[in-house]
Order: sequence, then structure tokens, then C-alpha cells
Amino acid sequence: MRALTAAVCSAPLLLLLLCVLGGGLVHSICPAVCSCSRGHRVVDCSSRGLTKLPPGLQHNTRFLNLSFNSLQGLESQLTHYAHLRTLDLSYNQLHDLPPALPRSLWVIRAAGNHLRSLDKNSTAYHWNLKALDLSGNELERVVFINNTLPSLQSLNLSHNRFWTVPTNMPHNLQIVDLSHNYLVQILPGSLDRLPRLAKFYLHANGFASLSEGIFEKLTGLQWMTLGDNPWACEEEENMTKLLTWAEHSPATIVGCPCFTRPVCGQSHRATAGHSARFTEPPLGVESRGEGHDGPSPASTEEVTSSYRGKSALFETGMYQDRRGSSGSEDHGVFVLTSTASLDGFSAHTSTTTTTTTTAKTTRKSNVSNSRNKCLGLVMETRETVTLTVLIMTTAFF
Repeated sequence: MRALTAAVCSAPLLLLLLCVLGGGLVHSICPAVCSCSRGHRVVDCSSRGLTKLPPGLQHNTRFLNLSFNSLQGLESQLTHYAHLRTLDLSYNQLHDLPPALPRSLWVIRAAGNHLRSLDKNSTAYHWNLKALDLSGNELERVVFINNTLPSLQSLNLSHNRFWTVPTNMPHNLQIVDLSHNYLVQILPGSLDRLPRLAKFYLHANGFASLSEGIFEKLTGLQWMTLGDNPWACEEEENMTKLLTWAEHSPATIVGCPCFTRPVCGQSHRATAGHSARFTEPPLGVESRGEGHDGPSPASTEEVTSSYRGKSALFETGMYQDRRGSSGSEDHGVFVLTSTASLDGFSAHTSTTTTTTTTAKTTRKSNVSNSRNKCLGLVMETRETVTLTVLIMTTAFF
């Protein structure tokens, strides 16, 4: 009995000795080159100069960040990570999306690589995928199979080389970003099966015109960008139809064709008196260069939000304009109340000018009064000194 008790008590010590002596054979919970958190299920291996998958990854990893490395291919090394939810492969040297990625994935980010095409088998079985970011690559085409990717809600294909909008896009998409490509056409029927699409970014492309009724089936549309496209404004018949749709659309259309308005659509018209926005043509956010290797991390992260932010040069509010050549400079406050209230702007300006002029006049009168008082005091002092000198002189003589 005593021998059995001694063996049980010494078991933890024996295991500890085995771990120390066989340290080279025991895998660490977190890879040495990475940082881990949340029970080692969130693994960050970004910016480590990796050329291959680091050893020691746990099978229950849920978030894996491999961005900003030098990975060129991963073959099927990630297939057995069946608990993986988010995979970030952005800014590597990948020419193809790794095959047989885990079907448990919710988010795949592969921005800033050298992907040229997306094969139908690359995403055919990802039933759980909700967000796919392939921006900043060299994609010219993607192939989607009908009724695949049923959970996909966000698709980012900006900053690529598309000439036409992809067909057979997943039907439950809510956000599609195709900005900063070379799009010149949208094939008829390409957008007919996207009833839930709410935000559609098409700015900074090569559109000259669009087929009549091409957006009519987008019944859930809330926001669309069309700015910075070379619209053929001289073709009045075609452009009139597009402009009519833009003006009567229930969505907000940023960058109306032919610079007719910076923002149009019924939803914008309903709130124009409360939040005015001014835009300056062209509405593109970034320029496209031949040596472009993909957008920076910041621009990729703000592909959709930066366009909206830079489309508003002024918003309702107060702006302070400080001018003056001396230290006592005058301050004028200019208030812009709404899109059409230029009269209000002038009124506020004139009121400010009048107020400033009154202040200057009051300031000058106060200064002049002070000077007169000082001069009177000096004269009185001089008279007193003169009288004193005369009395002393009379006393001595």
C-alpha cells in the first residue's frame, strides 16, 4: 500500500522530469515566433519574415494571422485546422489561394498578394464563409458556382484588374467593393439575383455608360458610389436614363454621373436640409499607378469608409478663420447651415464683419480716451514742477 502511495505521489515529479529532459520532443503550446492569447487559440504570426507555416500550431486555433510575411505557397497545410474561424494571409507573395482551406472559416483575408484568378473550387465548399477580402491583387476574373457561398455577406475585390463585374456572385451578399478596377461593363443579368445587396462600390473604374435598368433588381440597395468614371456625357440619350434612375433611386448615390450632383437619390434629398455634403470632382480617393503593388494596410482597411469620408469636404458645423498681422488678431466665426443656404453664409459673414468693426471702433475710442487722460496728467505735472521752482527761487533771492 505504501509503495502504491509513493508511486502516485511521485508521478507529477516524474512527468516534470520527463518534460525537462525531453524538452526538444515536446511541442510548445504557442509557436516560438508567434504571440498567442485567449488560451492560445488566437495566434499572431504577422511580420515575422516567415517563408513557411511555423511549427507548433495547435489544432484548436481559431484566429491565425500570417500577414506581412514572405509566404509563397501553403499547399494543403491548413486543411486539418478544423476549428479555424479567421485566416489572414494578406501581404505575402501568394500566387494562388491555398487549396483545401478549412470549411470552418468565417473570414478569409488575402489582400495585397499576387493572385491572378480565383478558381471555382477554391471557395465552392465554404458554406460558413461570411467575409472574403481579395483586394490589392492582380485578379482579372473570379468564378463562382451557382448556390455556393450561401453565408457570404462581404466581398472585397477592389484594387484589382477586372474589366467586367463578376457573374454568379453569391446571392446573400450585402457589401460588394469593386472600386479601383478597370470595369467598363456590367453584363445583363449579373446583378439580378442580389436582393440583399445594400452597399455597392463602383467608383474609380472605366465606365462610360451602363445598360438601361442594370440596377433595377437591387431592391435592397442603400449606398452606391459611381464617381471618378469617364462617363460619356455627350451621349444624352443613354446618360439621361442613368441620371433619371440615380435621381429617383431610394438609395444614396455618391458621385452622380457627369458631375450633375455630388450626391443624389431620394434618401439624400429627404435629409439634404439637415446634413449637407459637398464634393469636389473627381470623386476618386486614390490614383492608380502602373507600379502599384497593392494598397497599403491602412488603405485596405478603409477601402469603403475612406471614400465616404473624403467625399464630404464640408459638413454642417462651425469653422474658425483666424487672420491678422499683429498679435492682437481678430477672430471671425463662419457658419454653414445647409447645402443651399449660401445666403445664410453671407449673412453670418456680414454679421461677423459688423461685430468685428464695432469692436475695433470701441477699442480705438478706449485707446484715445486713455491717451487724453495721460496727456492731461503730464500737463498737470509740468505745471506743478514749474510752480515749485519759482517758489524756491523767490525764497533764495
